[in-house]
Amino acid sequence: MRADLAAIYGEERLPRYTSYPTAPHFTPAIGPDAYARWLAELPVAASASLYLHVPFCREMCWYCGCHTQIVRRDELIAGYLRTLRREIALTAETIGHRIKVEHIHFGGGTPTIMAPDAFAELMATMRQECFVLPSAEIAVEIDPRTLSADMIEAMRLSGVNRASLGVQSFDPVVQRAINRVQSFAQTASVVEMLRGAGIEGVNFDLIYGLPHQTVASCLETVRRSLALSPSRFSVFGYAHVPAFKKHQRMINEGVLPDGLARHDQACAIANALKEAGYVQIGLDHFARPDDAMAVAFEQGTLRRNFQGYTTDRSEVLLGFGASAIGHLPQGYVQNEVQIGAYAQSIAAGRLATAKGYGLTDDDRLRADIIERIMCEFGADLGDICARHGAEAGAMLKSASRLKPLISDGVVRVEGDRLAVAKDSRFLVRSVAAAFDAHLDPGKQLHSRAV
Repeated sequence: MRADLAAIYGEERLPRYTSYPTAPHFTPAIGPDAYARWLAELPVAASASLYLHVPFCREMCWYCGCHTQIVRRDELIAGYLRTLRREIALTAETIGHRIKVEHIHFGGGTPTIMAPDAFAELMATMRQECFVLPSAEIAVEIDPRTLSADMIEAMRLSGVNRASLGVQSFDPVVQRAINRVQSFAQTASVVEMLRGAGIEGVNFDLIYGLPHQTVASCLETVRRSLALSPSRFSVFGYAHVPAFKKHQRMINEGVLPDGLARHDQACAIANALKEAGYVQIGLDHFARPDDAMAVAFEQGTLRRNFQGYTTDRSEVLLGFGASAIGHLPQGYVQNEVQIGAYAQSIAAGRLATAKGYGLTDDDRLRADIIERIMCEFGADLGDICARHGAEAGAMLKSASRLKPLISDGVVRVEGDRLAVAKDSRFLVRSVAAAFDAHLDPGKQLHSRAV
């Protein structure tokens, strides 16, 4: 990575492009009626992925950017899960047939905060209302500090085959500064129990740019993580947005690394993981060469959705739970963010859609270009535009933000093919943003590019 380019572009606030257009462009014009119509229009042959949002934690991690709340009473969680099961049944009824399911992802919050029997009931509901393929990937996000042996057994019996563990950093100074004290021993014990239960797909989430974090502490976290041999790593830059996430005000901004320090940390982590034999996948993922994600990257079939990079090839993502986002061929939908409003809608027998976005032909074209750039560090604009009935030359001319990137050597354009230079791939979001017709650089809605 080039430090000079990090200094020029690193402070830009840009989307992570897990969707296009991105969530800030969703509006109340798309509500429950539109979503119901879109669901009813899904063909019988369509396959789907399911995302279930569990917005509860036992304590707040101060870096967190998720929609979650702290709960002490399990009755609140149990009531929410009953609503979640009703939403699944209501959605299936609206579709009108048992849709095929290839991926299931539990996110949060802390999905494993629920009781083991409640998890089993939730999985049973999905299998009853949908046709969950025997080959389906079933993934759960996990806080190693609270995972029980009983929950692991429930996951095993329910067919879970991938677990994503929040690690962030093993540096105790950093951990105290973000209110997430988690020992290496706790994490190692959970990894051992998961593998003992036959759950071999183990992912680690790491974060750079945290308070008091240094290159040395990042490398030490990587060294300790490698000792546990996870299948994949996700490595994210901390997004400090205290105006949107008030609990982030607990973090002392004076001890946050600046843009160049974040760049050095990202470089150090990436280089260490690649030296250990992991394949870099797109912007922020790393996988063992035999992992399905690395294979998809090599074959050009890697996709991107709200969970980041994925092997999921379904065109339908059904989101369940408060704030959950779904994606259908017609557009995007998002549920009510507030748990009370979400539960009230489902109790009344209507979908909880609060806002969304109906895709235009131009949106679909730009979405395909942006996804290929994010997944492959390049795009065959001629091929993509031809499939959408558009001209690659016109698309290039409209991307005015490309000009300085080309001049600075970040991007190379040969004919209709665009490629991000290898030493500039950390700026892939800047390249993708050149094709974003909705981007408003004046609004500080997103995280820094580096």
